[in-house]
Amino acid sequence: MRILVMSDSHGNKDAILYAVAIESPDLVLHLGDYDRDCAVIESDYPNIPVRSVRGNCDRSSPGPDTDEFTLLGKFFFMTHGNLYSVKTGLSSIVNAAACRGVDVLLFGHTHRQHHSQAHGITIINPGSLGMGKKNYAVLNLRNGAVECELKSV
Repeated sequence: MRILVMSDSHGNKDAILYAVAIESPDLVLHLGDYDRDCAVIESDYPNIPVRSVRGNCDRSSPGPDTDEFTLLGKFFFMTHGNLYSVKTGLSSIVNAAACRGVDVLLFGHTHRQHHSQAHGITIINPGSLGMGKKNYAVLNLRNGAVECELKSV
């Protein structure tokens, strides 16, 4: 399974459509800040499922602040990151993920790409797709493993 992970798109619909077209994902995950940008994916690629959470710039969004789900035996926790003060460190969000027993933690907010492991958790921030270098992440789930590629448009 191929998953496109994006965050902080801030209205850059061209970058979103480019990333979806080039990566051909089975699923798109949007980690907030202009979660309404997901509508362009749903319109142009109606067969690709999209999950999203709201960020600090999505105050009027009816979407959730967090999402938890299991894919191919891996338990995911996604959130924008602002509620866990990720700009000052990752301890709060990693502790929240560890308490939930997740395998994969996805967050945004900092606009900086990040990929690491801690306490058996794969931690990923795809960066900002809407500002700066236009970053995103691609996850490949296969044979019980989570492979992560950090990419730029």
